[in-house]
Amino acid sequence: MEEHFTVTITRQFGSMGRPIAKKMAAILGIEYYDRDIVEKASKDMNLPISVVSDSEEAVRHTFLNMSFPLGVGTTEIQDRIYTNQSRIIREVADKEDCIIVGRCADYILREHKNSMHIFIYASPEDRLNNCINYLMMEPLEAKKMIKAVDKSRNSYHKHYAGYLPNDCRYKDILINSSLMGIEGTAEYLAEAVKRQFI
Repeated sequence: MEEHFTVTITRQFGSMGRPIAKKMAAILGIEYYDRDIVEKASKDMNLPISVVSDSEEAVRHTFLNMSFPLGVGTTEIQDRIYTNQSRIIREVADKEDCIIVGRCADYILREHKNSMHIFIYASPEDRLNNCINYLMMEPLEAKKMIKAVDKSRNSYHKHYAGYLPNDCRYKDILINSSLMGIEGTAEYLAEAVKRQFI
């Protein structure tokens, strides 16, 4: 049986972790998974996305809906979604080479033999600038979102994994995207993946 490799990405809000991960997947020619994993989980559970979104947050903004962990809200719904997404993440990791963003994938795949776990962060100034310039947010909104999303992601990860997403004990690489930007960081990390697995 062919063994596939998986790269998990956890990231700070505004560090541009998602576009970096997408670029890495394109460079490596492998699949990229993010929000679609939890959306599939909700469908498998016959749970409408609207119900999940209602439990997730009150705001109605396309970008905001992609920012918070799916299922933040009632513990029962959140636990059911986590259980199902865990199954999907393991199935995907066994099926093909891929990059998975968020979703506690680093914890879920902690015993997966061919996996690399990466945390992407950036300086507070660059995170704010990225939110304003790339995500087209107003400065005050960006500051509030950085604080709120970091808190939400940290709480979610701590609850299910038992540690924070930036805990270096569970990461192979921690990288400051401020240093090389989206393209440079993606290329640098893709090269690390190639050296490890390809």
